[in-house]
Amino acid sequence: MKAPLYEQIYNHLFQKIKDGELKSGDRLPSENELADQFNVSRITTKKALETLAQHRLVERIRGKGSYVSEVLPGSEETVLYENLADPGSDAPAESVKLVGLILPEFAESYGSQLIHGVEERCSQTNCRMLMKLTYDSREVEESAIQSFIDLGVDGFIIFPVHGEHYNTALLRLVLDKFPLVLVDRYLKGIAACSVYTDNQKSVSDLTMHLLERGHKEIGFISVPSDNTSSVEERIAGFSETLIRNGIPFKPQHMMANLRSSLPCSSDKANIQTDIERVREFVELNPELTAFVAAEYNLALVLREVLTGMNKRIPDDVEIVCFDSPPDPFDKPAFTHIRQNELEMGRMAVDMLHGQWSGKDVGLNHLIEHAFVKGLSTT
Repeated sequence: MKAPLYEQIYNHLFQKIKDGELKSGDRLPSENELADQFNVSRITTKKALETLAQHRLVERIRGKGSYVSEVLPGSEETVLYENLADPGSDAPAESVKLVGLILPEFAESYGSQLIHGVEERCSQTNCRMLMKLTYDSREVEESAIQSFIDLGVDGFIIFPVHGEHYNTALLRLVLDKFPLVLVDRYLKGIAACSVYTDNQKSVSDLTMHLLERGHKEIGFISVPSDNTSSVEERIAGFSETLIRNGIPFKPQHMMANLRSSLPCSSDKANIQTDIERVREFVELNPELTAFVAAEYNLALVLREVLTGMNKRIPDDVEIVCFDSPPDPFDKPAFTHIRQNELEMGRMAVDMLHGQWSGKDVGLNHLIEHAFVKGLSTT
């Protein structure tokens, strides 16, 4: 396997210093100049120059640049990475690409097939994949990005954490035009390539199914939106579909304060809290005959509440949701939207390849979803 790109750039500059082409006191190309020369991000060239400085081959002066050291270390002290690019070439040799995949967590209902899609396409296209789970922690996400940069990854596929704020390391990737693809959601106001489901259309499909079944009083349950595009679009899609079909949207028929489906929040205490909240919601709105659950785990909570109240599903109440796991012997438990995680993962890798090739891959890429009939509707 060829060295990561920053090591190849290190080797290229090392060879020029060793051959005397770059002499003591000479100024090296800047991070931006090297980025343009080798068609890589500034983060990559910064890492190469920092590594040269660590080995006392160059001195970096803030605001001025990097210069070949006045006193170079002896030959026994200098370091040449393995898989040296051809010193006579003007650019590093083509390498196996290293992809950093960062996501909150994964489950059978959602996430595992996304990983399979990324790994499959990586294997098909001469890439290697590193993976880190953040458990929905912004701090862990930021640390993972920096760790993968230190390991020399050539691009990132990131499933951003749920929350109102973006971490600075992720914003730096965008500003430095480091090859990056966001999956499952996009970040509002951030010009980053994103691959995700059309959440407004998908929740509209679920809501229309219930309307066509004759339901007029439909409830909606969700985690808090917290500036998360996928959740905001599901909430918007639900209300807009009702209004478009002449059904008044009633704010009291929506609750978006549940937590047990968020990563690291599915412990017994959080589940019990959500059960109590949903029970109160149902009791306050006895007219509701159907529900849209924005997450599979929330559909499970809702089913537990309704069956505990002696309501039959789907005879008395119908439920639809997202990503109900398949059952090899029967219909899935819930009528649901099945997101195409495999294709999402494959396309994310394809978008990285486009960025590595210098193409304008665009920002927003929607993946088709499927409507799957389950046991929770008649």
